[in-house]
Amino acid sequence: MERKPLAPIDLDSYKPLRELVFEALREAIITGQLPPGERLMEIQLAEELGVSRTPVREAIRKLELEGLVAMVPRKGAYVAGISLKDLIEVFEIRGALEGLAAALAAERITDEELDALERHLVKAVEVIERSDLNGMVEIDTMFHSLLYKASRNERLAYTINNLREQIHRFRQTSLSYPGRMKIALEEHKAIVEAISARNPDLARELAQEHVENAENSIMQVIREERKK
Repeated sequence: MERKPLAPIDLDSYKPLRELVFEALREAIITGQLPPGERLMEIQLAEELGVSRTPVREAIRKLELEGLVAMVPRKGAYVAGISLKDLIEVFEIRGALEGLAAALAAERITDEELDALERHLVKAVEVIERSDLNGMVEIDTMFHSLLYKASRNERLAYTINNLREQIHRFRQTSLSYPGRMKIALEEHKAIVEAISARNPDLARELAQEHVENAENSIMQVIREERKK
């Protein structure tokens, strides 16, 4: 099936053109508009985005450094695939780090940060009601970012952010599984309750379960894709 063309770049933006092109291509890969295995043709992408080939070429090189693009000798650039090994490794690391972040947040979170987490739960209800997957991905990302901040451990946040692109890709797939958005919201609520109760052990346990359940959802999506 032929993919939908990318939307042209907003040339009136204050950001440098190369940054806008990079962000557009990264977003297209993360959301699956540019699916794994898709060949990245500089001329075609430049035409779709309404720019020259130079910023597209620069963006592709940068995406390769982030692991989102693979360069194949004598063939060109392709959207990198996601292997089961990649998935398992990322979730093993993420489970441990998210658990630690939640436990530390239960000990160190401020009242203002706790209030911010509560507001994200309310927003999540609204986006789920309108089946807004992209909105839920955004809220889920912000929710976890707040947890990292509340942990008061900058190195922990930095380490998790190094996995940001891979996590974001998996997050989109996980939340697309039928019913997963509602379940994820309930898991978020339980984590916030544990943090609010200043119970680090329970917060850690619930955060790790949340990550494990997200991984299981992705595995289910992969299994169903392979049946087609």
